[in-house]
Amino acid sequence: MVSTMPGVTAPENGRQSQNVGLRPQQGVGGAPNQPKARCAVPHPHLAMLGLYMGAFLGMLSETSMNIALPDFKASFGISAGVAQWMVVGYMLVIGVVLPFSSLLTKWFKTRTLVFVALSSFLVGSLICAASPSSMFGVLLAGRVIQGVSTGLVLPMMFSVILELFPLNKIGSAMGVAALVVMFAPAIGPTLSGALIAAFSWRSIFVFFAVISVVALVCSAVWMVNPYELTRPHIDLLSCVTSVLGFGGLVLGVSLVSVLGFAWQVVLILVVGVAAIAWYSYRQLHMTAPVIDLRALAIPQFAVGAVIVMMNFGITLATMYLMPQELQNGLGVRVALTGLVMLPGGIVNAAMSMISGRLYDIFGAKWLVRGGLALSVVGIVLLMLAGPNSALAFVVFAHVILMIGVPMAMNPAQSSALGALPGNLSTDGSTILNTLQQVLGAVITAVTTILLSAGQSGAQAAGAGKAAAFVAGCRWGFVFALALAVIALVASFWLKASTVSEGAVRQG
Repeated sequence: MVSTMPGVTAPENGRQSQNVGLRPQQGVGGAPNQPKARCAVPHPHLAMLGLYMGAFLGMLSETSMNIALPDFKASFGISAGVAQWMVVGYMLVIGVVLPFSSLLTKWFKTRTLVFVALSSFLVGSLICAASPSSMFGVLLAGRVIQGVSTGLVLPMMFSVILELFPLNKIGSAMGVAALVVMFAPAIGPTLSGALIAAFSWRSIFVFFAVISVVALVCSAVWMVNPYELTRPHIDLLSCVTSVLGFGGLVLGVSLVSVLGFAWQVVLILVVGVAAIAWYSYRQLHMTAPVIDLRALAIPQFAVGAVIVMMNFGITLATMYLMPQELQNGLGVRVALTGLVMLPGGIVNAAMSMISGRLYDIFGAKWLVRGGLALSVVGIVLLMLAGPNSALAFVVFAHVILMIGVPMAMNPAQSSALGALPGNLSTDGSTILNTLQQVLGAVITAVTTILLSAGQSGAQAAGAGKAAAFVAGCRWGFVFALALAVIALVASFWLKASTVSEGAVRQG
């Protein structure tokens, strides 16, 4: 049985079904038949609820820790470098687990994987909340367990959407997923700051645990199994090179911002890159790869992937720079920093939903180009901010950016995944999410290096502390601007992609 829930229609023809042609087929009386989902369920959003909540927790957790690092230092008596492992360790585990998610969906039922993932996040949160103040290792262990959950849930959320929703509703469903991916990191610092101010850093993990329980209940009630289990051969060498490659690369680039290019860091990076190269070569020459990289040979997926990666990089770079610039460059209090960024977060959430619906109607091409053009404007405005800038100007610039980023992100991702045949949908989702996590580590490291270099250069030229920090942030914003320009150029290779425009997805 493919599904264990009543009222669920199993996928046709094994793993996927062919249900969409060049145009909607004509029904009785000449009316067009509505496209059908590969795995029809009565209430697909309810079936997705546990995955939505799990992904929301994972992304929320990714940015919530930054504001809590000083509290970890004080509670455990550790250095800033050691405390940073709460961020690095989490990203490292996600980078290791993500490449296996597609393979795992072919071996285990989706309901089982979701239950294991959400249970892992719950257990990890409880361990963190209860960790003794003298044992940082216990806290870090809980954090690592949380990373396992996020590495499983993120790619599954996107791939399961492609199974449960008909083609003409994919954009709206991806809008909800984009809301999770884009809004959760935006409110992470605000929420964690409020919890720390009202209680302590432990309350962050208690909050995570409560939401995990709710997500588990939702999954137990509504989650379905949309895939037929094929249980392909597992290549152990691919598994080893995947762990060494993605784990080594994420670890290496994360350590660059802490240790610089010490020989140990360079060695880790070389091993990581070499392992990924061998892993990729092996996947392309196997009959049952862990990840089918042939998805990247499909032009519209490759173009969409580039745009998604660059857009994600813009988000990470600006979210890393803005709180620091507000506090150290403009003299904004920590408590007020979250409020200054809140309007942009709200606009981000609204635009994530709206862009999904607009994609269903108009397709990706012009939405992506318009969104990226707005992103360029927003970044340029942020570059113009200085120590004496009004907060209203910074809020305005951030809002412009937060209109543009989700306006481009959701349609680009929907277009990329929609360009894949059904048998590559889980692989495509895994590729996108793996690249995002690896890129996330690279973006953070590069932005940190540029911030430090720009600040040092300004100080050497005689600038004051605040002005020097703003100068460093401008270097970082120039990097974000370069990412936006690359994505904008790539968008001119993006084709129209809605049912009415002739999208094709074959099973």
